[in-house]
Amino acid sequence: MSEGRTPAQIEAEITRRRQDLAATLDEIAVRVHPTTIVRDTKAKAVSAVDRTVGQAYVAAHRAVSRTRSRFVTEDGSPRLDRIVPVAVAGVAVVAVVAGLSVRRRRR
Repeated sequence: MSEGRTPAQIEAEITRRRQDLAATLDEIAVRVHPTTIVRDTKAKAVSAVDRTVGQAYVAAHRAVSRTRSRFVTEDGSPRLDRIVPVAVAGVAVVAVVAGLSVRRRRR
């Protein structure tokens, strides 16, 4: 291994390897430092939350758009043939809930 190399070259190689090892150890120390671990974990959590919120927003927007398209025409006018039955059903549900509430109070 040392054939053809001078003692100065060998010494320079040893010095270079020591510097590389020191840099590697410094990098490992930074990676395992509690502050670094907390910062990285926090960044991953924020990223996951952002991704989840983004997906939820897209899903909600899609659902609202789908529902809106059922009750409004493309030009923006309401579809009364679909709105009236839903409104009647809503009023009926409110009336039933109110009636049950009144019955409970009388007892």
